[in-house]
Amino acid sequence: LRTTGKREGIPSDDTQMAFWTLEQMLEDGGLNPDHVAARFCQGKIFGLGSAARGFLKSYKGGTRPWWKCGPQSAGNGALMRIAPMVVPHLREPSPELWVDTALCAAITHNDSASIAACVAFVSMLWELLGMTEAPEPQWWVDTYVRAARQLEHREDYQPRGGDYLGYRGSLWRFVDEEVPAAFERGLTALDACESWYSGAYLLETVPSALFILMRHADDAETAIVRAVNDTRDNDTIAAIVGAAVGALHGCEALPDRWIEKLTGRTTDSDDGRVFELIDQARERWWESD
Repeated sequence: LRTTGKREGIPSDDTQMAFWTLEQMLEDGGLNPDHVAARFCQGKIFGLGSAARGFLKSYKGGTRPWWKCGPQSAGNGALMRIAPMVVPHLREPSPELWVDTALCAAITHNDSASIAACVAFVSMLWELLGMTEAPEPQWWVDTYVRAARQLEHREDYQPRGGDYLGYRGSLWRFVDEEVPAAFERGLTALDACESWYSGAYLLETVPSALFILMRHADDAETAIVRAVNDTRDNDTIAAIVGAAVGALHGCEALPDRWIEKLTGRTTDSDDGRVFELIDQARERWWESD
């Protein structure tokens, strides 16, 4: 996109929907799912997935409540935007975090694996915020499975490609069985992610993100580079991996050359908006008065 005589980027749907969620929570003082649903309908979303398109069509029709507008989809479009759910709870932790996460996930993806994945990932982020060094590799799988297995109730998820076309079952079981096995075989991130296809389906996305974190969570830059370079749905997998290593290491672990070039957009022209929202959230929900 050329806007000022130089080549400049536009945000992906991952960035847009995550920060629009944060923006709406700032306005409401916390999560109001109906308001977040309406906020998703107020601007052009770049790279929108099929489930989110289905949600928008249904919600904009005006005849159904928000909780009936999200398709039953195990795509990764809810997981990619779920990280901001921890922010309103930072100063005053509450079990409502889990309710908020499930409700926010269901806005666009009203699916067992999607809601379970979102709750499990937010649980991981919450623990990572309190750590001073990267956990042992198996922690990533164990922590995910411990939360997700309690929430999933479908056993009919099937791979779309890669080396596991014969699998049929739950997402959490696939993660529990196959991700540690790939790690023990010493696979590279590229080989492992190719083996389960690393696309926009959670049976591809979650194993890819967890494997990369098992291998590279101690180095935020390497983890994000591997997520970008070694996966198919690289913007979303990098968003998930980036949220995890960000919670663990903070932005200080990222190279200055990355941060200096960011436009901070949530649209094609609102330069700096991401940074404004971060500052507002920090003042409201984290920093002391």
